[in-house]
Amino acid sequence: MAIRPIIETPDPLLRTISTPVEAIDDELQVLIDDMFETMYAAPGIGLAAIQVGVPKRVLVIDLQEPESDEEGAPAVKRPMVFINPQIVEFSPEISVYNEGCLSVPDQYAEVERPARIRASWMDRQGRIHEEELDELMSTCLQHEMDHLEGILFIDHLSRLKRDMLLKKLAKGRKAA
Repeated sequence: MAIRPIIETPDPLLRTISTPVEAIDDELQVLIDDMFETMYAAPGIGLAAIQVGVPKRVLVIDLQEPESDEEGAPAVKRPMVFINPQIVEFSPEISVYNEGCLSVPDQYAEVERPARIRASWMDRQGRIHEEELDELMSTCLQHEMDHLEGILFIDHLSRLKRDMLLKKLAKGRKAA
């Protein structure tokens, strides 16, 4: 396993529409392992293959939720792999979440998305899943699936908010 560099905006590769995965082979398994290692090191809760320079329809998510409601409870890893994911149904209800992105580092903004989705995907063993997802998992999957279409969370913002966020990002990069 290896930590791969995460591509950051404004790299044009982030605007690439990813192609479907044709075969679940050893190369894909290495990519998935590297994606998890990269995501955990960042740290993040989701990562699309395009963010590490691979335009394939694969993404990983691990919300790393605490096992109990206790403050300070250790996060439990629940890694999920989504290969060729599709959203088959959106709820009419909307939720708002303060999103961030490893490709737009240290920037956050409230984004509106459908509150629930029904999604289908293959896991790393090639098994097909279809499930209704809500709350943070729904938001995270929609966010990561946007990457597969060359869309960033900042594209969901008004032009003014997006420009302010990008200026803040550029200022932060100059200071670093």
